[in-house]
Amino acid sequence: MDILQLIQANLLTPIILFFLFGIIAARIKSDLKIPEAISEFLPIYLLAAIGLHGGIEMRNTGFENMLVPMFVAIGLSLLFTLNHYQILRRLGKFNIFDSYALASTYGAVGAVHFSVGLSFLKNQGVTSEGYIAAILAVLEPLAFILAIFMTNMAVSKQIKAKKQSFGNDDSTEIDIGLSQTKTKTKLSHVLRESITGKAIVILLGSIVIGYIIGEEGFESIRIVFDDMFTGAIVIFMIEMGIIAGQRLDDIKKVGIFLTAFAMIIPLFNGIIGVLVSTALGLSIGGAVMFGLLMASASFIAAPAVLRHAIPQAKPSLYITSALGITFPFNIIVTLPILFSISTLVHTGEGTIDLFQHITEVFR
Repeated sequence: MDILQLIQANLLTPIILFFLFGIIAARIKSDLKIPEAISEFLPIYLLAAIGLHGGIEMRNTGFENMLVPMFVAIGLSLLFTLNHYQILRRLGKFNIFDSYALASTYGAVGAVHFSVGLSFLKNQGVTSEGYIAAILAVLEPLAFILAIFMTNMAVSKQIKAKKQSFGNDDSTEIDIGLSQTKTKTKLSHVLRESITGKAIVILLGSIVIGYIIGEEGFESIRIVFDDMFTGAIVIFMIEMGIIAGQRLDDIKKVGIFLTAFAMIIPLFNGIIGVLVSTALGLSIGGAVMFGLLMASASFIAAPAVLRHAIPQAKPSLYITSALGITFPFNIIVTLPILFSISTLVHTGEGTIDLFQHITEVFR
């Protein structure tokens, strides 16, 4: 099956159809909404299910086997975040705060992307290395911490420049001291909030529990955390569709450059992720999930962290681009492309065939 056929088939899966259904419901101004209690429960359930499977896989394969992929993922995440900033700042002409906020949003990973990716692979009859869930947990706060640190460095440099320009009087020194204290407080606050946030806590906790109980202990709860997984994602996709549909009007506000960035850059990152992880020895499904981590953008953790860490940045930019543009594009188009590329490089059909398949999508 080529990429176009895979994309078409993906469009007809329950997850995508319910996501589109949510968008339509929002656009026709329906009063449909997921009850608040359920919308708060579903992310916790999905993360717990992902973590349990990840912990079990870590126990089966050994913790040492995930160290190299994890360190490579960390390196790529940091590299991509810095690259995003340069593109947004130099080519997109965004200010420092919006550039770093967007760069960290696209350098971070999305647990919702990860959930959809697992369901996609299940539909294809393919499995992946479960320990990638642990990589998800590590990468979640990493890009934010880097972006906030770089933002604070940039602000400190500006303050220092102003100090040299206006003279070294006492009032300036006081302002400098207050500003530096504030930036340090911000960074420590972001670090604490990122690590102790409910998403990271439930994911890491579930990984530990999965590692402890193993396959044998999981059998008693398999019906809840395995058989019901896809159904939970379907319901969650309705809510994601409703939220995305409500933000469609905001897409024109982000501009042509950011719209193109929100599609091209995640796809590029995802392809790099697939190729690198394949070279590391990950399976077809594992390479897809690794690539999806590199391609995903955070639209749940990002607003919670960035609104405190970089309050000068515009939420309408990083939320709308990540949720309204990148997420639909990733689950409809990027996932099938990554799967096709992973299949091609694993079966050894060659680089020429690979580029022929990719270019078919853009003809």
